[in-house]
Amino acid sequence: MRKHHFRNSYLTAAVSVSLVLCLIGLECVLLLSAGALVTRMRENMTITAVLTEEADSTQCARLEKILSSGESCSGYKYVSKEQALEEHIASLGEDPSAFLGYNPLSASYEIHPTDVYSHPDSLAVLAEQLQALPYVSEVIYPRDLADLMSSNVHELSLILLIVALVLLLVSMVLIVNTIRLQIYSKRFLLNTMTLVGATSWVTRRPFVLRNMFMGFMSGLVALAVLSGVVYYVETRLGVLLFPLTWTNIAFVSAVVLLSGLLITLFASLIATGRYIRMDNNSLYEI
Repeated sequence: MRKHHFRNSYLTAAVSVSLVLCLIGLECVLLLSAGALVTRMRENMTITAVLTEEADSTQCARLEKILSSGESCSGYKYVSKEQALEEHIASLGEDPSAFLGYNPLSASYEIHPTDVYSHPDSLAVLAEQLQALPYVSEVIYPRDLADLMSSNVHELSLILLIVALVLLLVSMVLIVNTIRLQIYSKRFLLNTMTLVGATSWVTRRPFVLRNMFMGFMSGLVALAVLSGVVYYVETRLGVLLFPLTWTNIAFVSAVVLLSGLLITLFASLIATGRYIRMDNNSLYEI
């Protein structure tokens, strides 16, 4: 009967730890998703380099070489005078060349900066470098949007960090209480081992190793659940949470598994230490 009770408490603790680790893994997924979303938004930002009327194909090729060889550009698109006129007519519904007698629009390059160069200061530097070219007449970029995005990213990062710390604290408390209840039935055994002269580590070792193994297995279960959630969201709902690169997968796996090992380690040390320090009379009172 006692073995059955211990197995039930051990299974309950394992399920509880798995659920908590799922929450920790979900927080990692949210962090990576927020980072990927910010990166996509920054790389979709557009810098327009308007060319002079005298710019020829040689100068355009020179500009394309500069953009391709540098680390500031993730992509670019050449917009001819004719394409610019067509886009103007499509967006505003009027043709300026009809009453002016010529096409007043200029050819340009729509440049998408990399994530590193999408910060306000970096955008200003990139705009100055483009403006210094003799065949570029004007550089246009959304300065206010860059400032607003940078400010919002800092606030979002701070909020996610606070949520992660609170979640880690709550997880620690829940797992400590869960493991303490699981070790509760063995409190007399712990006390007996202490009375016969066993050292603190010898007394704690079986419980620590058993619970760390439980934490590792719970981490694997949590990763399996998270994998299913990510797969369902991306394939069935069509929402790309974060890039499934080996680096991101290794980061989430490492955080979940190490959290399972470390939290169960500290929880086991705290729970066993409580019962080791108690005298016989106190063991009957709890």
